[in-house]
Amino acid sequence: MTNTQKDIALSKVPEVTLGFWIIKILATTLGETGGDAVSMSMGLGYLTSTIIFAVIFLAAVWVQIKATAFHPVIYWVTIIATTTVGTTLADFADRSLGIGYAGGSALLLGLLLASLFIWYKTLGTVSVQSIVTYKAEIFYWVTIMFSQTLGTALGDWTADTAGLGYVGAAGIFGASLTMIAVAYYKTKISHTILFWSAFILTRPLGAVVGDFLDKPLDHGGLELSRYTASVVLCVAIAACIYFFKPKAGKAH
Repeated sequence: MTNTQKDIALSKVPEVTLGFWIIKILATTLGETGGDAVSMSMGLGYLTSTIIFAVIFLAAVWVQIKATAFHPVIYWVTIIATTTVGTTLADFADRSLGIGYAGGSALLLGLLLASLFIWYKTLGTVSVQSIVTYKAEIFYWVTIMFSQTLGTALGDWTADTAGLGYVGAAGIFGASLTMIAVAYYKTKISHTILFWSAFILTRPLGAVVGDFLDKPLDHGGLELSRYTASVVLCVAIAACIYFFKPKAGKAH
């Protein structure tokens, strides 16, 4: 087996395709409805819910890192775990600790940038095509967890504090993602920068869509059951994994 073949065999993140982004948005939306279902509908509160989801997140990451090949279900379960813990952690920081949406977003942006900077200084790249070692995987999942948490705070800040509402905020984030897609095909901007920009922005998009689904009518939502919305999203994600049949991305 050549070195290239070994790298490809060790790649445990999916190829970045249209299917990847569809599943990612569904997963981030599920993170919002699922996180709110446990913290609010079940009445466990933000701190207890964060502890529960953090344990699930750590277990999922451990399974993902220990896996010897790419497994779509393991990967996407881990992504969902990051987005649910991100939801409750951001809500705990923003609301229970009183940092506020703007303060929480600024703090989490700093942590995210620090994670990317340390990753880059340690391994020389933050490209997803370089996720072929345990160390790179750890940086990858820590960075994702910070990005998911930031996305929750940013989504709430845009929809509530900025007064755009859930539909308006979704339009802003959707338009931003469209511009990133255009830049990917029409400019020479680093694809790594564009990937992480899109990855980060899909989270607040999912957050405001999730809030739109389950928040009360007088708050601009549809007031759907958080449990029902979460189940429907789980089924949609499973269907997309089956339909798109995600494959491991090429490594180098």
